[in-house]
Amino acid sequence: MSGKNGSMPASRLALPPCLEPDAPSPVTATGRPLRWGVVSTGGIAGKVTADIALLEDAILHGVSSRNADSAAAFAARFGFATSHWDSDGLPGYQHLFDDPRVDVVYIATPHGQHHEVARAALTSGKHVLCEKTFTMNASEAEELIDLAREKNLFLMEAVWTRFLPSINRAWDIIHSGELGRIGWVQADLGFPAPADPSSRLWDPRAGGGALLDLTVYPLTWALGALGFPSSVAASGSLNDDGVDTRNALTLGYEGGAHAQLTSSLVTSCPGTATVAGSKGWLRTGNGHLHSPGELTVARNREEPRVETFGVVGGGYTYELREVTRCIQSGLLESPTMPLEDTLQTLRLLDGVRAQLGLRYANDAA
Repeated sequence: MSGKNGSMPASRLALPPCLEPDAPSPVTATGRPLRWGVVSTGGIAGKVTADIALLEDAILHGVSSRNADSAAAFAARFGFATSHWDSDGLPGYQHLFDDPRVDVVYIATPHGQHHEVARAALTSGKHVLCEKTFTMNASEAEELIDLAREKNLFLMEAVWTRFLPSINRAWDIIHSGELGRIGWVQADLGFPAPADPSSRLWDPRAGGGALLDLTVYPLTWALGALGFPSSVAASGSLNDDGVDTRNALTLGYEGGAHAQLTSSLVTSCPGTATVAGSKGWLRTGNGHLHSPGELTVARNREEPRVETFGVVGGGYTYELREVTRCIQSGLLESPTMPLEDTLQTLRLLDGVRAQLGLRYANDAA
């Protein structure tokens, strides 16, 4: 999907088949059942696992954690057949990957562990869905992509927003011409997170900070409306531990369009996205740019209209259906969330970090 100077052509992101008109529910089976393994037992792992359980062709087979109690409790909560933990000199996830009955794994660890865990999964012959942000830097992502292709395994970053009905409806409107030529995108996401050094949000080794945890959501709106930019200007603040507390990005595009994106762990933001064109604008409802329940659309001098949306389960069912469908069909990556987009995103974020003076332990010396 690359264009000149690393930009993505201004055409809509691919629509997953489960969101095409008259498509069945995302929980409806599309082929042989897949046996899932889940790595980690934290909050996002629980939310996504609850949606995996809704799929008719998904089997919750195994879960791993660092300790036995967490693994056993999570397995009992969701009905996994097996649980694994650190023992015999091996991490719990490796015991999970050594189980030949597991087809695909969902990795929900902190960012700093994604590369290590995903590499072990791929080396063990497992298809992988890895939580966003995919890795700490582009170099780690390149290694995983090369390994997945070498092993003929499916690999995808879990940017669930790309698969939601409301987001894809927004892309339909934006690229239909109804708003005219798109010239400006604004998107923000932020909240004051308690400064807890034990929290992954504030741990530099875990990839803590606003950039990796929040920026993917505002960035998704810029990519969906305008594609990858030709230039990026970044500013932000780091705390004493070297964790970015906030950032502001201005993306420039050939032809004069631009996007302004902000993310913060220290200030409250409206959490909205606005896409403005020569004939009108589109805006999400307050606080939900990552999963908007409504879109307001206004053409010049016309009364705005509001479109409302719901989701199946917690909203993760759509990306899970895509992963399932792709594996059942023998695809090695998703046309809706291609690996090239993941790689370009991380290259963009690497460039932002260079401007902010933000380094991670995973970065090469």
